[in-house]
Amino acid sequence: MALIRLMLVDDHAVVREGYRRLLERRDDLRIVAEAATAAQALEAFRLHSPDVVILDLALPDMGGVELVGRLRQRAADARILAFSMHDDPLFAAQAMKAGALGYVTKSSDPEVLVQAVYAVAARQRTLSPDIAPRLAVALLDHGDDPLRALSPREFEILRMLVNGHSHASIAEALFLSPKTVQNCHYQIKAKLGARNDIELARIAAPLSM
Repeated sequence: MALIRLMLVDDHAVVREGYRRLLERRDDLRIVAEAATAAQALEAFRLHSPDVVILDLALPDMGGVELVGRLRQRAADARILAFSMHDDPLFAAQAMKAGALGYVTKSSDPEVLVQAVYAVAARQRTLSPDIAPRLAVALLDHGDDPLRALSPREFEILRMLVNGHSHASIAEALFLSPKTVQNCHYQIKAKLGARNDIELARIAAPLSM
């Protein structure tokens, strides 16, 4: 039985401990690293090279969608399972677009998470049953939601904007220049057809949290 080495990324220590207890009940699953922030996750990934990263999308410094992309830049074959409170198919679509192999909601049965870990370890795409049908419908109805046209980075910047972050704080969190964030802000408005930030906030209402 081949050992699958896991890294947990979640900003709540109690939640990570729950994951650890659940996953290490299996003899072939072992937690080799944990991280509470994106910065810690990038360093731990470099040091431990885990087989699978289980990643919460809501992190205090850099959003999980952006982190997925950064991890894939570090290692093109990184196997990442997004684990999130968001059951909106938009978040799942963006996580998968950024490079995650799987997406499981935190409301899922624990066994769904365990089986998703095995699927991602085998390089198979996987979605929790509560979101898979809605994501399929959303992809078929792709013309209905302009937010789906955004790149993962644009999605992350927009999410931070509608949650009250300034250009400067977004730039610091994502390791970008404020000018780059400002330019992206304008590009997002153009893509979404928003004439001003009030319209932008209305369109992006599903991203507020």
